[in-house]
Amino acid sequence: MSTDLSHTLTIGVSSRALFDLETENRLFEEQGVEPYRAYQIEHEGIHPAPGAAFPLVQALLELNRRLGREVVTVTLLSRNSPDLGLRLTQAAGHHGLDVKRWAFTSGEPVACFLKPFQVDLFLSRDHADVEQATNAGVAAAVVYPPKHPDYAARPATITVAFDADAVIFGGESEAIFRRDGMQAFLDHERRHSRDPLAAGPMARLLKTLSTLQKAMPAEAPLVRIVVVTARNAPAHERVLHTLRLWNVRVDQVFMLGGLPKAPFLSELRPHLFFDDQEIHAAPAADLGPACLVPYRPEATGIDVSTAKEIAVE
Repeated sequence: MSTDLSHTLTIGVSSRALFDLETENRLFEEQGVEPYRAYQIEHEGIHPAPGAAFPLVQALLELNRRLGREVVTVTLLSRNSPDLGLRLTQAAGHHGLDVKRWAFTSGEPVACFLKPFQVDLFLSRDHADVEQATNAGVAAAVVYPPKHPDYAARPATITVAFDADAVIFGGESEAIFRRDGMQAFLDHERRHSRDPLAAGPMARLLKTLSTLQKAMPAEAPLVRIVVVTARNAPAHERVLHTLRLWNVRVDQVFMLGGLPKAPFLSELRPHLFFDDQEIHAAPAADLGPACLVPYRPEATGIDVSTAKEIAVE
């Protein structure tokens, strides 16, 4: 029987992103395969704690129960061997995660399987896997290890926060800023205020989340989309104009004009924050779940019209 995921938000997540497996990973890197294997088998009945991507995955899966139909599906992709994967499947069940699809590749890269699994967003702790996923045209990000296991995102509403340039949008304007400075950037954005920005690596995900949001009752929103960007006037108009052309509704936009993002994220308490610069993503990870989107100023050709349309009925 064929399964149609064309109207379902599909999250791909690595085992180290979903669960806190940093001790196991250090053991593998320092002592090799056999001590790692022995540790995994010895601890098979001990469930790992939630990892950085856990709050978002848990909240998205909870949408299925709250809406009475499957609008989100999760695939776990692991470089573990199938026999060691048993600990992961048991951990998912222990934490109440309805993870329907799994891949255990015995050390082989997982990025090549993302498109066959129809993944819309891939979250991993491995930089190489994220780079390969991004090069294959899949939205992907490196999640930071959890700093506060007791972190609590805002209850009831799923909050996803995005930086703008080189995350939602392409890296052209960011490249001008890095090369020529702030004034050149502002002049460029003023001249092109009515020209839409190119779509960046998270653009299709943003639009898919927006369609999911629009399909929900307005009086009881379950998904909140926030943009937190270092831009300021006069560079704000192009952002708002582009979102309108994409027919994407965001709930909040913060144009910080160079102020640090971490204090704002502390108040927003998102389930996950995406940024393309480590100087912003790392401090954000000190407060809650955050991840790094590979910076690719040369990336072109992303078409937001191919984003999935999700209906709740």
